[in-house]
Amino acid sequence: MVHYSPPPLGAVYMALADDTRREILSRLARGDASVSELAAPHRMTLPAVMKHLAVLDAAGLIVRRKMGRVVYCGLRPKPLRQASDWLEQYRVFWEGRLDELEAFLATRKTGALK
Repeated sequence: MVHYSPPPLGAVYMALADDTRREILSRLARGDASVSELAAPHRMTLPAVMKHLAVLDAAGLIVRRKMGRVVYCGLRPKPLRQASDWLEQYRVFWEGRLDELEAFLATRKTGALK
């Protein structure tokens, strides 16, 4: 039996760290596209785009399928959700801390006015 284990979250963030890869994901959010279609808006060679796709694939962010001689890519949203969920924990934490700081500063400001 084959067990699928998702790529580590670090691979997802590494893949998202690059502008080109984020643009590719944005394009794929509108629907599947061929590698040629994904490469068209970028000023780079097809092998360079293929390297970007390999990083996205290793992070589990895309799925590839071949139809004849054309390779199509599609978006896999689950790793993006996992990354977003992880960040959400810290957003809640930092918003709470900033609310506390705001309340503290408000008391200091009113105390200084007396």
